Amino acid sequence: MIDLDRIRAETPAAARRAYLHNAGAALMPAPVLAAQVRHLELEAELGGYAAAAAEAGRLEGVYDSVARLLNAGREEIALVENATVAWQMAFYSLRFAPGDRILTAEAEYAANYVAFLQVARRIGAEIAVVPSDATGELDTAALEAMIDARVKLIAITWVPTNGGLTNPAAAIGRIARRHGIPYLLDACQAVGQMPVDVEAIGCDMLSATGRKFLRGPRGTGFLYVRRGLLQRLEPPMIDHFAAPWVAREEYRLRDDARRFETWENNYAARAGLGVAVDYALGLGLEAIQARCQALSARLREGLARIPGAVVRDLGRSPSAIVSFTLAGRAARDMVAEAARAGIVIGASEPTSTRIDAERRGLGSVLRASPHYYNTEDEIDRLLTLCAA
Repeated sequence: MIDLDRIRAETPAAARRAYLHNAGAALMPAPVLAAQVRHLELEAELGGYAAAAAEAGRLEGVYDSVARLLNAGREEIALVENATVAWQMAFYSLRFAPGDRILTAEAEYAANYVAFLQVARRIGAEIAVVPSDATGELDTAALEAMIDARVKLIAITWVPTNGGLTNPAAAIGRIARRHGIPYLLDACQAVGQMPVDVEAIGCDMLSATGRKFLRGPRGTGFLYVRRGLLQRLEPPMIDHFAAPWVAREEYRLRDDARRFETWENNYAARAGLGVAVDYALGLGLEAIQARCQALSARLREGLARIPGAVVRDLGRSPSAIVSFTLAGRAARDMVAEAARAGIVIGASEPTSTRIDAERRGLGSVLRASPHYYNTEDEIDRLLTLCAA
């Protein structure tokens, strides 16, 4: 059971505004902020090196926390600056040849898709977009039919940036494993709002951020790489932390996923990330998911009753990201109007998910993403504003 009073007390800004932009960057709870401030104060007092040494046990524990969150081994976890770096380190570690195929989804995120385009331009690899089924989810039967000897990667965004969609990550994983194809899962907007089990999903690599539904600091992210694949991947960039310089003409990659890290990092942010992960684990991801689903369902149902409001979400099991449009009201104008009313929402442009936007004829859409610390009253406040 979610103790909403305690959680809101530990989120002071929640008393000052209805914050419904958690798919962008959620409000950090007080313990996360305190962990960062504490480490910064240590750095100011002792210097950065001594502070890291003093907190070595706590900082090492972040790997264990993330591993528990994902049901992974700590040696399969790399901590990096953000989800994009995590995804790029995994993707650019793979070796493609002319004619190799990358399978992806219609709702793939722009940052990932431009990387596909770069590899296609540089090397001659091919991008194949798997069609969606009638619900808007990736069509797993179509995915199966598209697999041949040239497919070298399946790369999917689990919860896209808009559209409310939750792609069938585990079903995709079963197909990938059956055919022995590496599977890279962008879980940026899934982690923190639902349980994530890499063994059940069957992904080989998974990238995520701290700032969204995990309620961690900006500038934090992590990468999971399955140990069976890890030893076959050489990162696109290395330093002497990822690959110690063992002889004049030789370096040796680390045996664990930290081969994807660099020596320097933001230890204060890392401390905050660890507390954010532990905070979510303490509440329970099943309870968090249930609360998120209830609040987003209330918002969708309320929007359906407002003339001129159109919910733009897809899929059988919508996520906590509610995408919608309001007739005669531009998305950016509505975001500003909401802010004046003390309500924080966002907008998503077609360039974020160009293929899906073009297929559905979407322009800018409003994006509200409630989290477990939000209240039903806050959802109703947004609905009242939309109906005005």
